[in-house]
Amino acid sequence: MNTANKVTMIRVILVPIFMLLLWIDNTVCHYAALGVFILASITDAVDGYIARKYKQITTFGKFVDPLADKVLTTAAFLLLMYYDRMSVWALMIVLVREFMVSGVRLVAAGEGKVVAASMWGKLKTVTQMIAIIAAMLLLPYDSFLGVSAGLLSNILIWISVLFTVISGVDYLLKNWKLMEMK
Repeated sequence: MNTANKVTMIRVILVPIFMLLLWIDNTVCHYAALGVFILASITDAVDGYIARKYKQITTFGKFVDPLADKVLTTAAFLLLMYYDRMSVWALMIVLVREFMVSGVRLVAAGEGKVVAASMWGKLKTVTQMIAIIAAMLLLPYDSFLGVSAGLLSNILIWISVLFTVISGVDYLLKNWKLMEMK
């Protein structure tokens, strides 16, 4: 296993630690979870940088890197929903997009092709991570500058959902030929 893939696997390993810390209803643990989430998010940029710079791009990395992102963000979204900082509808849209893109990737793999993350997919991941970080920062507060912290969290999450939908449509359009019946 090369260095880039090891960094990706670190992100996967950090997910249950993050979940446990955020699940504990304690402000110190929530901020520790935030630190773990930020560290895990940084590994997304680091593994990509290492893979490109040192030519360590592998099929394993193309598959596991986006999967690690999905596991991390989905875990965060589920816990934010638990704390009433995310709409179930927003989560459902995110999950439908993720299943759809995973399906496209599986069909592509069946055709011997690998569908790497697009710029829209990367932008989706970045906006989701920013929304999650902001929601986690607001988690201990009922209001922020006189506005409901839950409302602010939901607005940021819905902005990330917009990019989620755009990236999903982009994947479908770019890979539509894979979906045609033969």
